[in-house]
Amino acid sequence: MAHNQCIQNVYLQPCISLKEEEVFLFLQLKMEAVGGSSGAMYECLLFDMDDTLYPLSLGINLACRRNIEEFMLHHLHIEESQVPRMCLELYREYGTTMAGLKALGYEFDNDEFHAFVHGRLPYELLKPDPILRNLLHSMPQRKIIFTNGDEAHAAQVLRRLGLEDCFHGVICFETLNPPVGLGSDGMDEGQTENVQTQILCKPSVQAMEAAIAVANVDPEKTVITENLPIVVICLQWWTG
Repeated sequence: MAHNQCIQNVYLQPCISLKEEEVFLFLQLKMEAVGGSSGAMYECLLFDMDDTLYPLSLGINLACRRNIEEFMLHHLHIEESQVPRMCLELYREYGTTMAGLKALGYEFDNDEFHAFVHGRLPYELLKPDPILRNLLHSMPQRKIIFTNGDEAHAAQVLRRLGLEDCFHGVICFETLNPPVGLGSDGMDEGQTENVQTQILCKPSVQAMEAAIAVANVDPEKTVITENLPIVVICLQWWTG
């Protein structure tokens, strides 16, 4: 990939008080303004999912954090007094608490973790959103979900919101972290172990590059929406 290729981004504040129509009008205007200055026609939109397609105020994020802390306490037997601080610090340093736990050497099954953390979320809080659905359908660009969540979680959220057919694909945990048996031929034991303990996730540049490759899009003609400023900062990169 040539130098000076970078993604344009839009930061959607998760606690924003604007109505959905105003948020997506902002997105459209931002795209037009950026496109007008560069002469580029934007062909693809990469959407974060959690706390972006639905409000942070629903409490899904809080429930997810509580489930992670319970997993750390009951499955990994981490000292209870250390769990909240450790959970937050790992999230900030590694992008997800799960990635941080793996980096520290904690051993657990990825599917078991996701089932415990996401499988018990109050998905009933998510309701169909016809306004958001219409707004997404009104955008002619190719639209792809880009989430750190697992495939089952992404499917559940999109189904509950009534947005399954609004996107052309989903880039999720399994996309960036396929089972070790897939594509690991030729690796020695040490390399395989290294793969098992490294989780690829936003906001790392490697995750962004992988997503661009999987989506097969031109970075200069792509816009991404995110709910975290750190991801937006990391999205402004030049690849060699």
